[in-house]
Amino acid sequence: MDMSRTQGTRERLVVIGGDAAGMSAASQARRMRDPDELEIVAFERGHFTSYSACGIPYWVGGDVEERDRLIARTPEEHRERGIDLRLRTEVTGIDVDGQRVRARDLESGDESWTPYDKLVIATGARPIRPDMPGVDAAGVHGVQTLDDGQALIDTLAHTRGRRAVVVGAGYIGVEMAEALIKRGYEVTVVNRGSEPMSTLDPDMGRLVHRAMEGLGITMVNDAEVTKVLTGEDGRVRAVVTQDAEYPADVVVLGIGVRPETTLAKAAGLPLGGHGGLLTDLGMRVRGHENVWAGGDCVEVLDLVSGQERHIALGTHANKHGQIIGTNVGGGYATFPGVVGTAVSKVCDLEIARTGLREKDARRVGLRFESVTIESTSRAGYYPGASPMTVKMLAERRTGRLLGVQIVGREGAGKRVDIAAVALTAGMTVERMTALDLGYAPPFSPVWDPVLVAARKAAAKVRAAS
Repeated sequence: MDMSRTQGTRERLVVIGGDAAGMSAASQARRMRDPDELEIVAFERGHFTSYSACGIPYWVGGDVEERDRLIARTPEEHRERGIDLRLRTEVTGIDVDGQRVRARDLESGDESWTPYDKLVIATGARPIRPDMPGVDAAGVHGVQTLDDGQALIDTLAHTRGRRAVVVGAGYIGVEMAEALIKRGYEVTVVNRGSEPMSTLDPDMGRLVHRAMEGLGITMVNDAEVTKVLTGEDGRVRAVVTQDAEYPADVVVLGIGVRPETTLAKAAGLPLGGHGGLLTDLGMRVRGHENVWAGGDCVEVLDLVSGQERHIALGTHANKHGQIIGTNVGGGYATFPGVVGTAVSKVCDLEIARTGLREKDARRVGLRFESVTIESTSRAGYYPGASPMTVKMLAERRTGRLLGVQIVGREGAGKRVDIAAVALTAGMTVERMTALDLGYAPPFSPVWDPVLVAARKAAAKVRAAS
């Protein structure tokens, strides 16, 4: 049992989770405090640390050639910086009153307690794995960690058939469908929603649907997988919905994720309505002086709706880690919240959103106007101009921007950042029309598509008033 919590004034920071939030927190705390002041122990149950989970579909699809290119900092590099990083070690319990964690070595099975002065919980999220027959069969894969990605690549390398079924059509589902198409698979996506990308309104999701079918992907909407069928060898051979059966040599689950807060719940730490840990602005777990949490296991404030929500993104996780490390190290930093910005692609189709969808606005009781415009990525006469659809929501009474969704080709996706800044600043659509954006024919029409949508939204708000 490791009971040497402190020596003199030396404190111990224990970190649960070795990816973005956890190791960012550990690294930032180390920058601020020397090893003779702060001992840092980090537990990670996997084989890797500080990697880009968002890059896994592009590794599977061959855009990223080597797994190690997704690793920002190796375990050896962390250890060289004075962090006691323990791989293949799973934390199995948190004793908040006793300020200690119990961990099990996954290789030897040995368990021990490690005391802490300060604790960081960065346990991430877990893929949603439906409770149905056959879901654990060989050839059925979730994609959340580098270990998951490697397992899928190994399966693809040894599978003779070329039929793949992706269950779910969110970010991971759409990106994995593209990856499998690039690998030469015949891909079917089974989606229980009315259109792919439920983070968009259905009318915008329909544009994604058409583009996916144009790539040769078979889209099956309004369908839920009820079982996975296996062959005599125990491997997957098909997935079944209420109405049909779809042959499959490999199945990828892209249904989404939930906060991994099993440990936190058992320890009596506060959870929100989405199952994530609740923290204050400094990422300290509410009501617990020496416990912080960040990354995919927490809920964050939505600056547009004013409510807590769960958003699993590496951008947030890295920011959380920096803020936690600063505060643990004796500084002061805060995380004010998010506006819900995300961008993705399927082949050359770019998909972006920020702020609220129509159903989000209705849920929080906001009255709004919505507009949709068609424009181009460049001046219409300039070579390479491609179509772009922009949808914008504005509050009816005030004209405050509520949300933007963009679907288009090259140059469409990152335009959402304009709207993200406007949302964070609380701008009205009227005020947005005066934004001094960069213009030249190779980059934009004279009126940028986002500003065209803002003009139309402002006119609709004026008419409604």
